[in-house]
Amino acid sequence: MFAKTTNVGFAQRVVATLVASAVVLASYGVYTTAQAANLVEVSNTLSTSAPGVNSVHTIDFTIPATSALGATDTVSIIVPAGFTVDAGIVAGDLTVTEDVGGADTSATPTGVTLTGQTISFEGVTAAAGETVRVVIADTEITSPAKSGSAGIGDSYEFTITTDNGGTLIDSGKTRVVIIDQVEVTAIVETTFDFTISGLGATTTVNGDTTTGSSTATEIPFGVLTAGTPKILAQRLNVQTNARNGFTVTVESDSDLESSTGAVIDTFQDASDLAVSGTAWIAPSNDINDETTWGHWGMTSDDTDLANDLDAADSYIAVSSTTPREIFSHDGPSDNTTQDIGTAIVGYQVEITALQEAGDDYNTTLTYIATPTF
Repeated sequence: MFAKTTNVGFAQRVVATLVASAVVLASYGVYTTAQAANLVEVSNTLSTSAPGVNSVHTIDFTIPATSALGATDTVSIIVPAGFTVDAGIVAGDLTVTEDVGGADTSATPTGVTLTGQTISFEGVTAAAGETVRVVIADTEITSPAKSGSAGIGDSYEFTITTDNGGTLIDSGKTRVVIIDQVEVTAIVETTFDFTISGLGATTTVNGDTTTGSSTATEIPFGVLTAGTPKILAQRLNVQTNARNGFTVTVESDSDLESSTGAVIDTFQDASDLAVSGTAWIAPSNDINDETTWGHWGMTSDDTDLANDLDAADSYIAVSSTTPREIFSHDGPSDNTTQDIGTAIVGYQVEITALQEAGDDYNTTLTYIATPTF
């Protein structure tokens, strides 16, 4: 058997080569139509990356140099599976701006629709190089629950496209991460220090000057002389981190009384004056009324008090039945600042010649300091 020689001419070889090339090119998707460009600088900033909650989505994208966005072009935001988009989303839920020459210009989206997970709208124009921002209200998209381990975020891809009548113009992608929130905790332990200290003679309190010295535990008036008042004082200091401050009250456990039953009554003439504004006056000395033969009272230089004790020469009674507020503040105090961390409380006593004799007049004062954290 003999093989028959076939001569293929030049023209035939050229035709065969072109046909083969066309088949190869077609298999790789090479077309003569123009291709979509990529949107530039695509991002989606969440107001919160916490799982399972609503979040504001702020989506930015820049029109590429070879494209533009027209008013009849459609912008689509493809929300990934796992996120829940409110079926009732409307134009009012979107805030759209265009960055034109560095200035933000508001745009009004129209034809807002939701198809599956895709939010689409029209009505926005932007030239090449201009940035479009779409803010979706936090009422419209709920983030998915976390699926991974604690501290490991779940990443989701958002796709943004522009098209005209279904013909793709540009597209771009970006990602967000849904991750556990981090709880920050701390403990600040409560502090509250209250100190009473004595003051010496010549200390001024609300315009009056002390006539002797006190200690932290004693107010020793000593020998009283008719018609000659005596004044002693103590300093109170408070340091606390109580958010709502503190109150200091004082109360006596009984009348200022001797073992014989004689009493130096409360200011003024045993009226047990509770509201200040009354200047110190001497006992009225009525021979028929023993409550007018001697009295004692107190004052404070704390200007925050509701009873106005800080007014010059203003006194109230030291009560044996009701605690009287003599120092307070509505926030943390520093132990040193007047009206905030420190105050002076003064005690004054005066008798007439009718006050019964006695060498053991006494009572006990109780200060109560109460912080409010």
